[in-house]
Amino acid sequence: MLFDKICRHNGITHRLTQPASPTTTGKIERFHLTLRRELLNDHQPYESLDLAQAAVAGFVAQYNTDRPHQALDADLPITPADRFTAIPQPSREVLPVWLPSALTAAPITATAEVISADDGEAGADDSPAAGTSWAGGPVEVDKVVPTSGNMMFAGRQFWLGPARAGQVVRFWAGVDLIHASIAGIKIKTVRSHLAVTDLARLFGEGAVNAGPSPPPIEDGSAVEVDRIVSRGGTITLSGKVLVAAEILASRRVGIRIEPDTLMFFDPDSRELLRVRANPLNPAQVARLRGNRPAGPPPRPSLEPIRVQRRASNSGIVMVCGQKIALGRLYRWQTVTIAVSETTLTVEPADQDPKIFRRTTTTAMRNIKPTRPRPGTPQVV
Repeated sequence: MLFDKICRHNGITHRLTQPASPTTTGKIERFHLTLRRELLNDHQPYESLDLAQAAVAGFVAQYNTDRPHQALDADLPITPADRFTAIPQPSREVLPVWLPSALTAAPITATAEVISADDGEAGADDSPAAGTSWAGGPVEVDKVVPTSGNMMFAGRQFWLGPARAGQVVRFWAGVDLIHASIAGIKIKTVRSHLAVTDLARLFGEGAVNAGPSPPPIEDGSAVEVDRIVSRGGTITLSGKVLVAAEILASRRVGIRIEPDTLMFFDPDSRELLRVRANPLNPAQVARLRGNRPAGPPPRPSLEPIRVQRRASNSGIVMVCGQKIALGRLYRWQTVTIAVSETTLTVEPADQDPKIFRRTTTTAMRNIKPTRPRPGTPQVV
């Protein structure tokens, strides 16, 4: 599809939800329910696509500007338009986005000519641009990571992992080395098994003349690796067992390695999860398996962490080393708690949230409640 092709050329991952998993897109599913109840259920089938589009556009305008939303304020007629603030245009230069020439409505300029040339170079059949010839040196070609994460290039196997499925990998191939990069970031380098005749064959199959080789990792510069956290909350780097966090057990994480710190982050969203001291020296970092130049620094999430706790016989839950008395009404119940830096918000089922001031600085260790004792009654 054209949409996926644009995403691949710009290093964007098209993430899809699993079948029969509406909870992964709860806000969108809730909007679909509102759209059906307030528009589609009470209307006859539309005679044309234009009439249907006009009806949906009118509903969206009314939804954002006239219809009060309980999530914003139950007592005041506040709409999403009242809370919306336009983001000013960035003053700094932004990265160019690759688009097919058919989608650019601007007049033909130097930029448009470059885009058209790129589009011709990576057309539907991925053949080389007309009038170009092999320069006799390294070549580059784009490949899409399959669902398994295991791909072949020029007769050699490259394991990139299922987490990178759907991303476009640019292979830089010469007679000495082969580099694999995603969105301009080098992720793997191996010794080349190719001869000059192999490079010529790749060019004939759709590769292009290569630019400069991706830069090597320099001492002192930040690098990243991917690791799986053990069940005990630890990882191993260069033979050293390092503590990540128990809450990250059995989870795949990215690790940004800086001269003084290790930054654990989610590889998909780049959300910062934990920060630890870096005990490795530059030589040990350079030998790490799967190291690559670091991307942008990860940022902490602005959303509170949601955990679950099971109340005791007296209706008390423990979170972040702090006891919260909910009352015997909640005995043996499992409740959700939104943990922020200053508050603990208990969210009982079918009841209003209860907000408590946070009095501790203890780190979160477990998201799920502890396993109940045998014979403990359960509330579903």
